[in-house]
Amino acid sequence: MRLWAISDLHLGTAINRQALAAVPDHGDDWLILAGDVAEREEHLDAAFAVLGTRFGRLLWVPGNHELWTLARDGVPKPARGVARYQALVALARNRGVLTPQDPYPVWPGPGGPAVVAPLFLLYDYSFRPDHVPAAEAVAWAMEEDIVCTDEMLLHSDPYPTRAVWCAQRCTETEARLAAIDPALPTVLINHWPLRQDLVQLPRIPRFSPWCGTRRSEDYHRRFRACVVISGHLHIRSTRERHGVRFEEVSLGYPRQWYGERGIAAYLRQILPPPVASSEDRRMLDSAPAAW
Repeated sequence: MRLWAISDLHLGTAINRQALAAVPDHGDDWLILAGDVAEREEHLDAAFAVLGTRFGRLLWVPGNHELWTLARDGVPKPARGVARYQALVALARNRGVLTPQDPYPVWPGPGGPAVVAPLFLLYDYSFRPDHVPAAEAVAWAMEEDIVCTDEMLLHSDPYPTRAVWCAQRCTETEARLAAIDPALPTVLINHWPLRQDLVQLPRIPRFSPWCGTRRSEDYHRRFRACVVISGHLHIRSTRERHGVRFEEVSLGYPRQWYGERGIAAYLRQILPPPVASSEDRRMLDSAPAAW
């Protein structure tokens, strides 16, 4: 029995949707889907349906792409902000998929017991240089022609801004994490990286304001993490901070992974802890180019 993770399946692309069907049966193994599975509900639901037959349990956290509000034929006022998130939670629950709104399960397999905690923290533009004021973070990024599509499509209703929504999510999450049995380690899952020093984007460094919140910098120590899982960057990696393993588990767009290897090759083993990275794993992590 193993705990696996992957993110950024981006099933809006036909190539990725077709590849998903080839993921083999993993029996009783659990699978974490760390956000950006799909923009459209029908693609997200299809992923839950397919992967739900290949794994014993699915856990999902939203990414920014799931939270986008897209114009839909016949839907004059599509859900925005919190209402959009709540609709996605309901969709997941209908398929038996655990979400950040559900009780945290305990991993019973090898490497456990450990509390597996799906989080939804958002971001607040604090992953920016200290000399850049928060109110100027987007303008600073746009100086190099960088702007995240979230600025047009990810709404925060009823909160006035995404930063305010992020603060609310962090407050709620911290209370839940603090209530976990202190005798148990945790596996923390969030679409956005929990630490600013993990956001290394050599080709688009000014994309960092949309990549997380400094408020979560110490979550891995504060809440006894043995592993922290994230996506969003499309730069697969295994790193360590303070003795804790941080896994970036993105698949990405078709140009960012080897299609002939199939999606299953990109599932990252979380528990039990994998053996030292092989040459094959290093190749999967480093190529094709992320951006």
